[in-house]
Amino acid sequence: MNVLLIEDDRRIADFLQRGLRAEGMHVRMSREGQEGIALAQEAWHEFNLGGASTTIILDLMLPDMTGLDVCQTLRSMQIQLPVLMLTALSTVEDRVAGLRLGADDYLCKPFDFDELLARLEALGRRGRAFKSPAPTLLRVADLELDRSTMRVSRAGRPVSLTAKELALLELLMNAPGKLFSRERILSNIWGMNEDPLTNVVDVYIARLRSKIDDGHDRRLIQTQRGLGYRLEADDVGTETINQ
Repeated sequence: MNVLLIEDDRRIADFLQRGLRAEGMHVRMSREGQEGIALAQEAWHEFNLGGASTTIILDLMLPDMTGLDVCQTLRSMQIQLPVLMLTALSTVEDRVAGLRLGADDYLCKPFDFDELLARLEALGRRGRAFKSPAPTLLRVADLELDRSTMRVSRAGRPVSLTAKELALLELLMNAPGKLFSRERILSNIWGMNEDPLTNVVDVYIARLRSKIDDGHDRRLIQTQRGLGYRLEADDVGTETINQ
């Protein structure tokens, strides 16, 4: 079984890594959310190419973002790997929040290692039974996003994007022409815990625009001052292609 462990507590991470490897599992580890998302993207890509599924063990509290934000980002990127969330918070509200954002199971700290193994085995069976969706290509004008590989190109040239930039672009491409407010983008991409007064949306739109639109006559990412952003489709139209 392949496991991606996203846990910042060094003592817990080292214990789990040793224990899981002793059980014959292949373990990749990250102590930060953003790095964990990147590793999950790699694991999802490998799975879509015919490799084994990976089960994610995800801590709720991480230094750069919460586990809820990580889980929400993975699901917004259509990464359907099983997620087991670890948390010291045991209220029903906490568990419901995680499950609603895409977690498959919950385990409260402190936990018994045998119970962890049993839950991983159950999620692993679910992962093996899961069939990845047919590759789907989103296309707006000459901009393309292959959601099976999360690769982007404009006018045939590849565009390199970070995980957050990919999630933001996919949100816009899923509804070309639709106006997204900053608050809606913030909620969808960064989660409900982000400060609504932050300018992170404007920063990432600027980054995305520099990568997508710079050097092209037609600018696809449009700003409606005071209201939000949209991805404009030209008269060529937009398509979602199931390959």
